[in-house]
Amino acid sequence: MSPKQNAPYVKDETPGRKAWCSCGESVNQPYCDGSHKSKNTGKAPIIVEITETKKVAWCGCKQSKSGAFCDGTHSKL
Repeated sequence: MSPKQNAPYVKDETPGRKAWCSCGESVNQPYCDGSHKSKNTGKAPIIVEITETKKVAWCGCKQSKSGAFCDGTHSKL
């Protein structure tokens, strides 16, 4: 996968902790791969607990007011 994008990353998720990339530098979008540390972005991942199997729209533009989840902000950029 590539860095941030102007659309959500829609994924089928299973229960568990997920680390959403908030800086846009991870090569494993939408998940954190630690790039924020090596690139000194000043950002950290947002940890999300998924409690049930479901489809998730992860924010791809990194500007969502809903944190890790898409709120449509990308369509206004």
